[in-house]
Amino acid sequence: MNPRLRHWREAATLLLAAGTAARPGRSALGPCDYDVLLLQRSSRSGFAPGAHVFPGGVVEAADFSAAWLGLLPASPLCGLGSVKPPPAGSGRAPIFATDRRQLGSPLPGEVAFRICAIRETFEEAGILLLVPGSGPGEGGGAGPLPAESLLPAAELGEWRRRVREDAGCFLQLCRHLGCVPNIWALHEWSNWLTPVGRAGPGGRRYDTAFYLCCLDERPAHASEDEREVTACLWSSPPEAIELFKSREILLAPPQFYELCRLCNFSSLHELHKFSSDRALEGCECWMPIMLTASDGLIQLLPGDELYPEDPDYTGETKIVMATDKKVEDLMKEVDRNLKRKNELFSSKKMPPTKENKILPWKRLIPHFSIPHFAS
Repeated sequence: MNPRLRHWREAATLLLAAGTAARPGRSALGPCDYDVLLLQRSSRSGFAPGAHVFPGGVVEAADFSAAWLGLLPASPLCGLGSVKPPPAGSGRAPIFATDRRQLGSPLPGEVAFRICAIRETFEEAGILLLVPGSGPGEGGGAGPLPAESLLPAAELGEWRRRVREDAGCFLQLCRHLGCVPNIWALHEWSNWLTPVGRAGPGGRRYDTAFYLCCLDERPAHASEDEREVTACLWSSPPEAIELFKSREILLAPPQFYELCRLCNFSSLHELHKFSSDRALEGCECWMPIMLTASDGLIQLLPGDELYPEDPDYTGETKIVMATDKKVEDLMKEVDRNLKRKNELFSSKKMPPTKENKILPWKRLIPHFSIPHFAS
């Protein structure tokens, strides 16, 4: 068992982008030729009730089952591309860098977390991201098999129920269909850790692997599960931000930040190329840290000048960051998210850095509060 898991649980989520005809939107950012899938969580949910989130959930032991090795290619990392060694002075996120063999699993984390994201997408939205046989290997296509062509709707719905009740049934479903999860279509995108002091009920914190997958068109069969998810929404990133501004939907900080990053791409082709190239660079763990100013709350992220060099990931040292300065006095030192009198700032639109990092548009979004939860 990963010793860090006494502080949080590991999870995986999927940013699923699907091509559409470019159309004028509500946003001033211009037309966009793809939508992203957002799922509205049940109001009875124990975590982020009512919020719109990307499909995903907690990793189960079945996602790390050695039995997957009998279905997937026998090549290293099951045919996934290898991430380059991180540059000096930085490190890959522990959720990806941990050698799972030392924790008793022969299945690499890069594979298991993708399986988790694909399984959860099926459970929550009814979308099956599968490919026939043992998979296309490295560089395989992104298109899902149409669910309606695999099984009758009633039988597929029964499998969905079974997988929701027992994650191990997802492997049984793949065997039954002669398919495997299309792990090659998922590109490593980011990693978010719930901030210390922002845990959900029962002290829940999550270390979440974010993946991005681009489809040529929307799957026709997306549907809510009526339990954890009450609605499915396909929206372009700029339109989702506009819905958030008008209080029509609620977004947690990671979802808001990632949607702002996606606003840099109006073309699905450009997004797919960037994500597939950038995925080979790996990513770092991002844990927001809250800084209390005299008149507001600032959310610091890695790269911000005020972000600590040695952040307290576990919360064991109980460090509280506070200052007598006002938010305005700190503005030049803060690069990303800021809460004060119902205002949120995010950093300006910038081209990818040498490390292929992409930042959000710079926008002032008034008249709402940052929710007190993170994924």
